Parts: sequence; C-alpha cells; structure tokens
Amino acid sequence: MDKPLLIFDGDCGFCRVWIVRWKRLTRGRVDYAPSQEVGHNFPNIPPHDFQKSVQLIEPDGKRTAGAEAVFRALRYGGFSGGTWAYEKVPGFAPTAEFFYGIVAGNRPTFSTVTRWFWGNPATPSSYRRVRWLFLRVLAVIYGLAFASFGWQLEGLIGSRGILPAHGFLEHLVQYGPARYWYVPTLAWVNSSDLFLKGLCISGVVVSILVFLNMAPRLFLFVLWALYLSLVSIGGDFMSFQWDALLLETGFLAIFLAPPGLLPQRNGAPSPAPFSIFLLKWLLFRLMLQSALVKLLSGDPLWRHLTALTVHYQTQPLPNMVAWYMHQLPVWFQKMSCVYMFGVEGLMPLLIFAPRRLRHFAFWQFIALQTLIFLTGNYTYFNLLAMALCLPLLDDSDLRRWLPAWCEEPLTVTNETAKAVMWSRRILVTAVLWLTLVPFIHVLGMRFIPLIEEPALALSSLRSFNSYGLFAVMTPRRPEIILEGSDDTKTWKAYEFKFKPGDPARRPRQVAPYQPRLDWQMWFAALSDYRQNIWFLNLGIRLLEGSPAVTGLLANNPFPEKPPLYLRAMVYDYHFTTREERRQTGHWWVREPEGLYCPVLSLKQGHDLSR
Repeated sequence: MDKPLLIFDGDCGFCRVWIVRWKRLTRGRVDYAPSQEVGHNFPNIPPHDFQKSVQLIEPDGKRTAGAEAVFRALRYGGFSGGTWAYEKVPGFAPTAEFFYGIVAGNRPTFSTVTRWFWGNPATPSSYRRVRWLFLRVLAVIYGLAFASFGWQLEGLIGSRGILPAHGFLEHLVQYGPARYWYVPTLAWVNSSDLFLKGLCISGVVVSILVFLNMAPRLFLFVLWALYLSLVSIGGDFMSFQWDALLLETGFLAIFLAPPGLLPQRNGAPSPAPFSIFLLKWLLFRLMLQSALVKLLSGDPLWRHLTALTVHYQTQPLPNMVAWYMHQLPVWFQKMSCVYMFGVEGLMPLLIFAPRRLRHFAFWQFIALQTLIFLTGNYTYFNLLAMALCLPLLDDSDLRRWLPAWCEEPLTVTNETAKAVMWSRRILVTAVLWLTLVPFIHVLGMRFIPLIEEPALALSSLRSFNSYGLFAVMTPRRPEIILEGSDDTKTWKAYEFKFKPGDPARRPRQVAPYQPRLDWQMWFAALSDYRQNIWFLNLGIRLLEGSPAVTGLLANNPFPEKPPLYLRAMVYDYHFTTREERRQTGHWWVREPEGLYCPVLSLKQGHDLSR
C-alpha cells in the first residue's frame, strides 16, 4: 500500500456523508473504500468490526479504529491536532472513543443532526469565491480610507496643519535609532506635504491594483505598510479603532491572498485554512469584546438597557435617521439594546460552529452593522466589519452570485507542504499569543511580564489589537462652537462641515468618509482643553488664517484676514421633539454653558505642535 486506506460501512448513509467530507480534507493522501468491497482483503478484521467503526490501515501495516482512525486519517490532510491530543492529553482518548461510540450507535439520529447543522452533503467549506469577494471589498475600503485622509491631510498633519508630522518626527530624533521601531513610518524618508500626499495617492492606486488582482499578496503588504506609515504619524487624528482594525485585517489578508504577480483564476490554490481561521478569530474578538467592555464597565445606562435612549443624539456625528430613532419609545430602545447584546455577546460563539449556525451568525452581524450604518456615521467601520463576516460563508453560498473558476487546489510536494505547514503553525501561534494579551486586558486581567512584554513591544505595528466602542455611554452632548472677533464684542462663528452647529441644519450622512477634525471636536468637548494640545493648535492656525485648516471647515467668517481673538463656547445640545421641530423647523435645541477655554490670541499663543 502506498497510501493509508480508511475502510467504512458502505451501507451506512451517515458514513458516506462524512467520508465525502474527509476525502476533501485529506486531498487525495488517503484512500477510502466500503468494507463490502475490500473487507475480504483483510480476513484478520471481523465483519462486525467494520459495522461497528471505521478501520484505518496505514502503509506500515498499523491498524487503528474508531476515533483514533479518524484523527490519524485527518493527520494526512494537515490536521494533526486531534492525533496529538489523542496521544498526549490525559483522558482525551477514552473521551473521544466514548463519544464516537455514541454517534456510531445512533447513526440515523446524527444523520438528521448533520443535515440540520452542516447541510446535505456535509462537504468541507471552500473559500475561493469568498476570498475573491473579501479582497475586493477590502481593496475598496483601503481606497476609501486613503482618499478620505488624503483629502484632509494638509490641514491635519501638514506643515501648516494642526499637528505637523514634520515637527513630531523632529521631536523624536532624541530617541535615537529606537524611534524607527516605535514610530514605523515611511515619513522618516521625507515628511514634506508632497510626500505625505504621495503616500495617500499611492494607497489609492495600489488599492485599485489589488482590486484588479495584480500581485495581491505583494500589494496588500504595500497597503498595510502605507497605512501604518500614516497612522504612526497621524496622532489624535489617526487613533480610531477602525484604523487599527483596518491594519489588523490588512495584515491577515496578506496570508489569505493568492501568490504570484498575476494569479490565474483556473488552478489558483485554495485559501489556506489557517488564513480563514485567523479572520474568524479577529471577528470573534471584535464582536465579543464590544459586548464585554459594555458589560464590564459598570455603566448604569448599559446595565439598565437605557443606553440607546441617549445614544442617537450623543454619538459623535448623528445623521437624520438618528433623530427619528431618538423619538421612539423607551421600550423599543431597551429591546434594541437586548438585541445588540445578543448579537455582540452570543453570536460570536457560533463563528466556529457548523455551517448553518455560522450562517445564522452571519446574518445577525450583517443586520446589526446595517442598522449602525443607517443610524450613525462611523466611516468605513461598518463596511469593514461586514467584510470580516464573509468568511462565515463559503463558496456554495456565493455560487449564484459569483462564478466557480476553479475546483481543486494546486498540488504541492510533501516536503514543501511540511515546511509550509510548520510556518503556518508558527504564524497562527504568534497571532493568537499577540492578540490574547490585549484580549485578557479587556477582562481586567494580566499575564506574567515575561509573556506580556514581547507582545507589548510589537504594539507599534498596531496589528494585534483590542476593540470595544462605547464602553461607557455619553449621557449628554456638550458641543464646542468656535467664534472669532476683532474687538471681543462682536463674535462670528466658524461652522464645521458635519458636526452639529446651527440648530436648524439637518444632520447629514457622511460615512464612509470620515471628517476627522469634526470627530475630534466631539472628544474635545468631553474633556479639558489642557488635555488636547491639538485643540490649542487649531486655535492658533485659525488666528493665523491657515488656508489648509480653514479648508476643513464649512465656512470662514474672516476671509480677508484672520481674527485677532478666538473663543470656544460650550453648548449643551439635544434633539428637538417632534412638536418642537414642527414649530421651529430645528433639529437641535442648545443651551449655553460658558467658555471651554480662555480667549485665545496670537499675543499669548504659540505653536504647541508635538
């Protein structure tokens, strides 16, 4: 015998279903045959044994049966974890054989269970179409992210922007060569406005190349490096969770992408199972941590399920739909909160479940992200979260929308397969370790320093993260209104493009574009101005009349020359009621609360940069 032979009961429909699945998993490295056809070749095996359990005959003559035979057969397909546990983990072998016996003794029942959970037939999932769609959606998201930031870059981190990248990098020179590790960015080569814009333009161009399937593995690495370069120098304006999520997703996508400069559709290798597993692991952490941070924060609004009674009006950039959602009764808001906890807290448990349970989780995740997208402006976050749900499907689910270009993976030699297998195991182990550290931190626990420190040392790559938005719900909405004056008596307001200002202006839908200054103004209003150096620099740039910064605003009330004085007034904003809107036409009601910071002028101001 050149290959192992797995013998099964050919009269058993349940056995035939799972043999089809195992054939796909072992990829031609194991032969399969019904006992009715080959049993006579093995007179030393009683016919009753064939009916009782599967029998594996290996080339060296070794014979195993039951759960051990299944594990050893799957080992030839690269799934060696079961065999290792069977041989090394105390108690695993008898437990596995016990459950194998229960299944073998109740095959009709478990045939029904198989159809319920896996479908019919219960073939292994393949992901060629899923990969094709996922990489193209990711390319679009990358393009949107680069274009969105590039449009604002000069006013945010340009030479006359709010937080100049050049000044930030100059400040880091004192840290010597270590600065290149702690701030990994191509801007060390050149930090001029033209070069930084070139990074964004390059990101858009490379995104198009990935979309066209040109050297996807290489160019996905380039996209990751380009975006990391911008996030590393973007300071407060590139510190959002979706920036980190895009970097982590983009990093994992490198291993999902097909190799080659121009991968051919016919004969392209299947995505390696480990790459799909890591994307599912990322989705698992993203969703579960989003629930955990709310539950563990102790916030009474989450505990009493009343968070959504204030969320729609206090979120950073509400849209028009949020106004209507805010008008709904309290019972509806509480039920919505229960649904959200159910999706974020329970559905992640189905991510690694059988196919039909994964499908159920997929549609719940998609529904939740769609609702969030429709009721708020969270840039490309919802699109990215939906993209991460795609590995919960498989090619059979996309067959009616995407064509089947290939059915079998390219073959590889055993030597190459073994080397690749070990490299993949090392990568999976490393990613699990690096992501478990921040995951455990979310739970309020700590590893021993020997385990934590290496993981923390890689945090500058921003590709192994923890997640969780709105751990504590904001119960009210303070809003900063900037005003300029030449005499401290007559004040003219600067209007932002998207954040609330004029109470009569309708909240707008702007996602997937992210006005990053508008977002940061929301955070500034929730804290002290002394904690926000960027805010003081914003004031200085407006007093200087910087065109790059005023270009980020909806209007400049001082087009001829900048004002002599600038003040920041804080107002308490809340949505109007239906009756108030009918009477006034306004979407907001606001009440003044005083100054956010002392009146600014260039006489006492100076560039704080970084």
